Amino acid sequence: MTEAAIIQALKEDNRQVQKWLYNKYAGLFLGISRRYVKINEDAEDVMIDAFYKIFNNIHQYSGNGSFEGWMKRIVINESLMFIRKNHNFKLKVEISNVEIKTSINVQDELQVKDILKLLDKLPTGYRTVFNLYVIEGFKHREIAEKLGISINTSKSQLILAKKRLKDLIIKQELGGVG
Repeated sequence: MTEAAIIQALKEDNRQVQKWLYNKYAGLFLGISRRYVKINEDAEDVMIDAFYKIFNNIHQYSGNGSFEGWMKRIVINESLMFIRKNHNFKLKVEISNVEIKTSINVQDELQVKDILKLLDKLPTGYRTVFNLYVIEGFKHREIAEKLGISINTSKSQLILAKKRLKDLIIKQELGGVG
């Protein structure tokens, strides 16, 4: 089945194709939402809400760009909406002219679950900005707009997130449990 046929079937509310799409992408989308949302059950709720939006808004997909990318943006936006509802992003932790060495040598053995555990130890603001910038590739301007914060706050949250991650990794390597 081609992507165009899948999209057409989704527009026609074909339940079998919806189930197929869910089965194909549930793991990936849960992984994305889990990077932003600490509690597994909440991440699952975010993922389900994202699928609901995908199915209900399929008519808005223009065909420009990647269909998977369009769906991923919905998952990310749902994750951010969850965080905005449940956390305060109006914190004004702005630093300027601070230079922190951010090169982290993560060993090859570091598994996805280990990375998630480290990310879970970050405050919500740090984790969210880190995910958007490092993993999703957003620019600070875009992050600031999405989260309703200043560009400098986005930059400082990223710097502090990298510093905290580095400290957590060093602590782990020294045998301490973060």
